[in-house]
Amino acid sequence: MTKKISLRDFSMVAGLLLIWIFFSMVEPNFLSSRNLTMMAIRLSFTAILAFGMLLVLLPGQIDLSVGSGAGMIGGITCVLIINQGWGAGSSMLVALLIAIGLWALMGALIAFQRIPAFIITLGGMLVYRGLFWRVIESKTIPVQHGDQANLLSMLTTEYLSKGLGYVLAGILSILVLLAIIKGNRQRAKHGFEVDPWHISFLKFFIATQVIFLFAINMNQYQGIPLAIIILCIVGFLIYVITTHTPFGRYLYAIGGNVEAAVLSGVPVNRVIIGAFALLGAIVALTGFMAASYQGSSSTTVGNLMELDAIAACVIGGTSLVGGRGNVLGVLVGSLIMVTLLNGMELMSINEMDQMVARGLVLIMAVWLDVFLSRKKAR
Repeated sequence: MTKKISLRDFSMVAGLLLIWIFFSMVEPNFLSSRNLTMMAIRLSFTAILAFGMLLVLLPGQIDLSVGSGAGMIGGITCVLIINQGWGAGSSMLVALLIAIGLWALMGALIAFQRIPAFIITLGGMLVYRGLFWRVIESKTIPVQHGDQANLLSMLTTEYLSKGLGYVLAGILSILVLLAIIKGNRQRAKHGFEVDPWHISFLKFFIATQVIFLFAINMNQYQGIPLAIIILCIVGFLIYVITTHTPFGRYLYAIGGNVEAAVLSGVPVNRVIIGAFALLGAIVALTGFMAASYQGSSSTTVGNLMELDAIAACVIGGTSLVGGRGNVLGVLVGSLIMVTLLNGMELMSINEMDQMVARGLVLIMAVWLDVFLSRKKAR
C-alpha cells in the first residue's frame, strides 16, 4: 500500500518557509550566522520543553506550570552554586530530583484524586513562581563566579569544533536514511501505508540538505552549539519513548479513549504519573538551559514558556484532547515559535505586540488543526 500526502504534512513547513522569507526580506541580519546560531540555542530549550509537554498532552492532560517551574529549578541551582558554594554538578542533580518529585506529585494528584490537570498545574504555576522569587529573593543570581565557567554555564555557551560538526552532520544524515528505510519496512511488514520511493528519497534529500546547510552556517560563526546536541539527544529519547515502548503506546491509547485503555489493561494512573515525572526532568533541564542562556537567574526567567511549549505542540499537530502528536511536528512547531520571536525582536517590535502575535499564532494553529481534521473526516 502507498501512503497519500496530506495537506497537514506540508502546512507547517510551508508556513515556516513563508515566515523565514518574510523576515529575511525585512531584516537583513536575520540570516546572519550569528543570529541563526543564537536562534538555534534558543530553539534548543524551547523545543525540549515542548517535547516534555507532548508527553502529557498525548494522554489528554496539560501542564501550565512548566514555565514557572523552569524558572524555579534554575533559581535553586544558581543559589546552591553561588550562595551556598556547591559544585554545579551536585546542585543540578539536587534540583533535578526536586523537579521529578514535584511533578510526580502533581501527576499523582491528577491520577488518583481525579483533579483536572488544568487546576493542579495552574495552582502549581502560582506556587512555583512565588517560591522562585522567594528562593532568589527577587534578585539576579549569576550562573557562575566571575569568569570561571562551570557545567551549568557551559550548556549554552560551548560549541563543537568545525570538523566535528561536519562529522556529526554526516552521521546524522546516515541515521536519517536508515530510519526512513526501517520505517518503510516496518510499515509494509504490518500492512500499513508506505511512502512511495520518490517521496522517501525526497525526505532524505531535504533532510540531508537541511542538516549540512545548518552545519555550514553554524561553522561560519563558532561551530555547532552544545545546546543543539542536547536537543538532538532529548528529541531522540522522546521519539523512542513515544514510538518504540509500551509506555509510549499507552500514552496514545489513553488519549485516544481512556475507557477502552482501562478495559485493555493499561495502567492509566501509573502512566500519567510517569508522564509527569518525565516532564519534571525535562523542566529541570529547561531551567538549567534557560538560566545558562540568560547568564543568570532573575524573576523573568520562564515567563510565558508554558504558552510557547503548548503553542509549539499545537502548531506541530498535537491534539489538545490527546491521542495525536509526534516529535517531528513539535520540533517544527517550536522552530516556528522561535523564528517569530527572534524576527520580532530584530524588528524591534515592543513586547506588548509580541504577546499579541504569540496569542494570534496559537489561535490560528488551533483553528487550522480543527479545520484540517474536519476536512479529513468528510
